[in-house]
Amino acid sequence: MNWLNARIRMVVALLVFALVGSTADAATRQQDIDRLVTKYHQLRQFNGALLVADEKGVILEKGYGQANFEWKVPNTPDTKFRIGSVTKQFTAMLILQLVAEGKLALDDKLTKHLPDYRKDTGDRVTIAQLLNHTSGIPSYTTPAFFQNDSRDPYTVADFVKKFASGDLEFEPGTKWSYNNSGYFLLGAIIEKVTGVTYAQALRQRLFEPLGMKSTGYDVSMEVLPKRASGHQLTPNGYVNAPYLDMSLPYAAGSLYSTVKDLYLWDRALHQHKLLPAPLEQQMFTPGLEQYAYGWWVKPLKLNDGKTEVVTVGHSGGINGFNALLIRVPERKELVVVLDNTSRGDKLGGIVAGVLSILHGIKPQQPLREISEVMMETLAKASVTEGVARYKALKATKAAEYDFSEQQLNRVGYQLLGSGRLADAIEIFKLNVEMFPQSGNTYDSLGEAYLASGNEELALVNYRRALELDPSNANAAKTLERLEKAGGSAGKKAKAE
Repeated sequence: MNWLNARIRMVVALLVFALVGSTADAATRQQDIDRLVTKYHQLRQFNGALLVADEKGVILEKGYGQANFEWKVPNTPDTKFRIGSVTKQFTAMLILQLVAEGKLALDDKLTKHLPDYRKDTGDRVTIAQLLNHTSGIPSYTTPAFFQNDSRDPYTVADFVKKFASGDLEFEPGTKWSYNNSGYFLLGAIIEKVTGVTYAQALRQRLFEPLGMKSTGYDVSMEVLPKRASGHQLTPNGYVNAPYLDMSLPYAAGSLYSTVKDLYLWDRALHQHKLLPAPLEQQMFTPGLEQYAYGWWVKPLKLNDGKTEVVTVGHSGGINGFNALLIRVPERKELVVVLDNTSRGDKLGGIVAGVLSILHGIKPQQPLREISEVMMETLAKASVTEGVARYKALKATKAAEYDFSEQQLNRVGYQLLGSGRLADAIEIFKLNVEMFPQSGNTYDSLGEAYLASGNEELALVNYRRALELDPSNANAAKTLERLEKAGGSAGKKAKAE
């Protein structure tokens, strides 16, 4: 029996070794993730809450920075953040549950459930096209809307009539264009079919059954424990974000949640009990532009530049807040990042770095932003000196700073917003010089010229933007509007 006892002891030792090794590995990954995200926070590129999980459960959940800068209240995993367009996946789920119950069909026309909607367009648009952004209905979230209407409350019916009933921009089903009006209309359909408000339908059908007690429709006047305040980072520090009446994002972006509740949502999806299998598969089947029903479905390249993972996820942005929820269904990996300082441009880098760590790949570290240096310079010196400093740093310290095109774009728009039109134009021109094959840089330069009243050069740059990126809906719309207005400027620009 000695040989049997020895064998048992060896097996036990191996199991203990494996368990200790697994625990040590999990601790190392947790530390590596925390170090990476802390670096982003130290560079003022992230302020919020993070949750990372895999098939075994939560690896790390932690808050970084302040939920409210005025009172210096810290962020925690229980802090409630506005999640913007991450709302859309919940709206899509409600619609598909109603389809499963036979209360509507994906090929139903819009007017079947909203009979007061204009028939010349509503008779041509299906519920499926609202879900996957191919309806052709114009999206209401334009710069003019945020400038003129975003502070005023509307009833659902009044909002639909004024902001979600425009002439079609293309034949439904033929093109893709991200569309908040479509999801607003889906919310109205949910209310019509269920007989309760959109907020009540969410609570009764999803949040209460799933135990998501810290998720709901955000109403500004309500006293909501642990609600984060929205902020923006400016050259002079953090400021409070502009007010937005939360009746307006509605089914396109009105929800608040926590990283912990969104983990519950992710696990519920893995259990495959919320929808019949065919409808669940349809919800995650990408169409045009890799967009399904309330979800992006696309590959994400990790930080080694080679490894790709198929992800299902969505981002969200709303005044003062940004959110990103990314799932890797094959390995049951989840990364949720919620930010309350308007730093949506950095969340993708955080997610890619975190997933790289989970896959044994060295994460890419964040860099100091050249936009901060530029704004510090432009606060004291001329735009000519600012451009010179940019070029000098790019030549000597390229590895220390983020020189991506988004950096100069941010500087240009900050100058544009503060009324420094001539300086903004010079910065956008520099961005075109640095990134001559990017349609977005020409689009921004065109916008600056248009703001300065120079329609001729605006047309030239919008045309170039559309040549480089035919999917640029903003450039296409602006061009159409300017050319429809006609005049000598339009004819001259066309000739050039």
